[in-house]
Amino acid sequence: MRRGWRPWPRQPWLQRLFVTLTLCASACLAWGFFWEPRRLIERDYEFALPHWSRACDGLRLDVVSDIHTGSPHNGLDKLDEIVERLSASDASAVLMAGDYVILSVLGGTYVSAEQMAPHLKPLTARKPVYAVLGNHDWWKDGHKVRAALESAGVIVLEDQAQAAQFGACKVWIVGIGDKWETRHDIPRAFSGVADDAPAIALTHNPDLFPDIPPRASLTIAGHTHGGQVKLPLIGTPVLPAQQRYAGGYLIEDGKSLFVTTGIGTSILPVRFGVPPEISRLTLRAANRPASGGSVAR
Repeated sequence: MRRGWRPWPRQPWLQRLFVTLTLCASACLAWGFFWEPRRLIERDYEFALPHWSRACDGLRLDVVSDIHTGSPHNGLDKLDEIVERLSASDASAVLMAGDYVILSVLGGTYVSAEQMAPHLKPLTARKPVYAVLGNHDWWKDGHKVRAALESAGVIVLEDQAQAAQFGACKVWIVGIGDKWETRHDIPRAFSGVADDAPAIALTHNPDLFPDIPPRASLTIAGHTHGGQVKLPLIGTPVLPAQQRYAGGYLIEDGKSLFVTTGIGTSILPVRFGVPPEISRLTLRAANRPASGGSVAR
């Protein structure tokens, strides 16, 4: 009698291998879809920047992006935790790089800007919060999102610059509109910079970085989510156009870029190797040594 194909291997070593691979795959799926998206780490970075004044040496800023309130494991309770962490931080200000709401994600629940923005008030009562809008914010009516953020005390800068004073340190925050979904007038944004104090460009999509003038000591962006998945040996399989802007710190053509990997999820509710992150920056003058590290809580 001819025996048909069997899905279960006969050899014991193959059986053990099959069970091991199945358990590993199940553990990875559980980690990526259920455990890691629930996390929130604080990672410290220190950069030595060009055109950075001595008066601003050691300035600390917290950066968050792609909060995507309403994505799975990322409701208003998670937003309250983010606000609590940012409020307790010793950073002088918070920079938010867009995408506060979510257009669509599997298993998510839409939370409007009007619902989420009041949860930011404990933070804006403690320190200045500067923001730009992202593509998801514009997909859900960027003007309404901006109005909701401003009603909570957030300073929204779209192709605008505003001077910030932290003790003896003066720095310009230059907000630039999203690359895809709205006007982004970089010369107009920098036209508001009135003196030689250091400037930080804040935008959502890092693909604008090549067009940022050298006048900016640092460009800060989000949008990529770090690809949401980073695999050992393979790296990040899915990213927007410019893969070199996936996340972290980059120097290109003498200019500095930092891309935060964000907090929420989009399209698929998965994070693997790219945990939700509050990025804590310490900014130094260029002739000072720089270092990087992370603290997960």
